[in-house]
Amino acid sequence: MIWQYFCTGFERTILNNTITFMGILQIFTLLGALGMFLYGMNLMSSGLQKAAGDKLRGFLSAMTSNPFKGVLTGLGITSIIQSSSATTVMVVSFVNAGLLTLTQAIGVIMGANIGTTVTAWLVAWLGFKADISILAIPLMLFGFLFSNSKKNKHQNIGELIVGFSLLFLGLSFMKESVPDLRETPQVLEFVRNWSSYGFGSVLLFLAFGTILTLVLQSSSATMAITLIMLSMGWIPFHMACAMVLGENIGTTITANIAAAVGNTQAKRAAMSHTIFNVFGVIWALILFKPFTALVGKVIELFGLPNPAAEGFAVVEGDMGSSTAALYGLSMLHTMFNTINTLILVWFIKYIEKAVVWIIKPKNQEAEPFRLKYISAGPLATPELAAAQAFDEIVHFAEISRNGLGYAKQAIAADAKHFDELREKLVKYEEISDRIEYEIAAFLNGVSAGDISEATRVKIKAMYKIIGELESLGDSGEAISRMLSRRNEHKKSFDTATIEKINMMIAKVDSAYEVMIANLIAAHEGTLTSIANAYDAEEQINALRNELREAEIEALDNNDKNYQTSVYYIDIINELEHMGDFMINISQSLERAFVGK
Repeated sequence: MIWQYFCTGFERTILNNTITFMGILQIFTLLGALGMFLYGMNLMSSGLQKAAGDKLRGFLSAMTSNPFKGVLTGLGITSIIQSSSATTVMVVSFVNAGLLTLTQAIGVIMGANIGTTVTAWLVAWLGFKADISILAIPLMLFGFLFSNSKKNKHQNIGELIVGFSLLFLGLSFMKESVPDLRETPQVLEFVRNWSSYGFGSVLLFLAFGTILTLVLQSSSATMAITLIMLSMGWIPFHMACAMVLGENIGTTITANIAAAVGNTQAKRAAMSHTIFNVFGVIWALILFKPFTALVGKVIELFGLPNPAAEGFAVVEGDMGSSTAALYGLSMLHTMFNTINTLILVWFIKYIEKAVVWIIKPKNQEAEPFRLKYISAGPLATPELAAAQAFDEIVHFAEISRNGLGYAKQAIAADAKHFDELREKLVKYEEISDRIEYEIAAFLNGVSAGDISEATRVKIKAMYKIIGELESLGDSGEAISRMLSRRNEHKKSFDTATIEKINMMIAKVDSAYEVMIANLIAAHEGTLTSIANAYDAEEQINALRNELREAEIEALDNNDKNYQTSVYYIDIINELEHMGDFMINISQSLERAFVGK
C-alpha cells in the first residue's frame, strides 16, 4: 500500500514537471516564432531597400509642396519597403537635413500610415487564408540560389525572398504555438472578463496594443499577434479593434526616438506623427460603435458575416466567421488611417503651427557647423543612411571651402584683425577633425548593417574622401601658423606679393568648385569623367612653379627679403598641397562611382 502510494505520488510529480516543462517550451517556441517573424520582416525590408534604395531616396527628396503628393509618396514608399517606422525615420532625417520642409514631412507621414496597412492585408490573406507558409520552405531554395549569385541585384532579391519566407513561417509557428484557450476554461474566462467592462475594456485593450507595440517596436508584429488572438477566439472583434487603435499610438515612438538627437524641425516632424495618430484615436474612440459598425457593413458587402454585429464570434472550423473577423480588422486599420488622413490633410498648416508651439527652439546660439544630414538617430535604413552620409560629405566640402576664404582674409589682415581670423581658422581645423570623426563613426555603423556590395565600395571611398577633407582643414590652420610666425618676426607682404597669393587662392578655389561639382555628380549618378579635376590640378601646379621660380629669381637679384620670401613660398606650397588633396578626392570618386 505504501509502495503503491509512493509510486502514484512519484508519477504525479513527473507528470506535473512534464506539464510545466511543456508549458515553458511552448512559451519559448512562441517567442522564437515571434523573433522569426520580426527577423523575416526586417530581412524582407532590407532586401527591398537595397534593391531600390537610391530610387526611393530620390523619390522622397523630389517632393513638392503639394500635400496630396506627399501623402502618395509616403504611401508608396511604405507599401514598397513594408515599414512605416523606416519611412518616418527617413522623413525625420530629411527634415533634420533640410531636404524636406515640415509641411512636406507631415504629408509623407500621413501617407506612411496608410501604406503600413498593406502589411495587415498581406498577413491576413497570405498568412491565414492562403497559408503561404506551405510554400515558404520551397521559396527559401530560390532565395538561397539568388543570394549566391554574383550580381548584387540577384543577391538583394534572394534576401527579399528569404525574408518573405521567414516572415510567414514565423507567423505559422506563432499560430501553432499559441495555446487553445478552449482547453483551459479558467484562462478563457479570465480573458473574457477583460472584455466585460464596456468602454473600459476598449481603453484596456487600447493600452495593451500601445504597450505591446512599444515593446516590440513593430506595429506589423503587434498586428499579426492581434490577428492570431482574434482568429483563435481569444478576444472579440471590438477588443481587437481597440488593440489596433493602440498600435497606431505605440508606433509613433520610433520617430520620436529618431528625432531625439535631431534639430528642432526633426523633433517637430516626429511630434506631428504623434498628433496625427492620437487625434485619429480620439475620434475613433468617440465614434467607436458607429465606426466599427461601418466596418462591419463594408465586410458584409463582400458576402461575409458582419464581425461587428452583436453576438458575432469566431467559431472553430467556420471559415466564414474567421475570414470576416480577419478582413474586418484589416479593413478597420485601413479605414482608420485613410479617413484620418482625409480629415487632417486639409489641416497640415494647423498641425505645423501646433508642433511649432509645442516644441520651442533651443535658447542657444545655433551651431552652423553641426552635422546636417546624419544626426537624426537610428539607422533604420542602411542603404539610405549611406546616401545621407554622402550628403554630409558634400556639406563637409562646402565648410572646408569657407575656410579658404578666411585664409585669404588673414593673409591681407592687419594685426588687429589677424588674431580673430587666426582663431576662426583654428576653429575650422577643429571642426574638420570633429566632422571627420562623426562621419567615420556613422559609416562604421552603416558598414555593420546589411548593405549591398556596391554600397560597400562607395563607403570605402567615403572614408578616403573625409580623410582628404580633414587634411584640407589642416592646411588652412597651417597657413595661419605661417602667418603668425611672419607677424612674430615683424615681417609683412607687400601688395604685389598679396596679389600673387590671391592668384593662387583663386586657382585653389576653382579646384574646390570642381571637386564639389564632382561630389554632387557622383552622388546623383551622373559623374562620367574627372578631366575637369585634372585640369584644375595642372593649373595649380603650373602657377605654383611659376610663382616659386619668380620668387627665387628675385632673391638672387636681392630684390626680396629672404625670410619674407620663405613664408611666401611656404604658403604657395601649402596651397598647392590643397590641390593635391582635392585631386585625390576626385580620383576616389572615379574609382568608386565611375568604375575606372
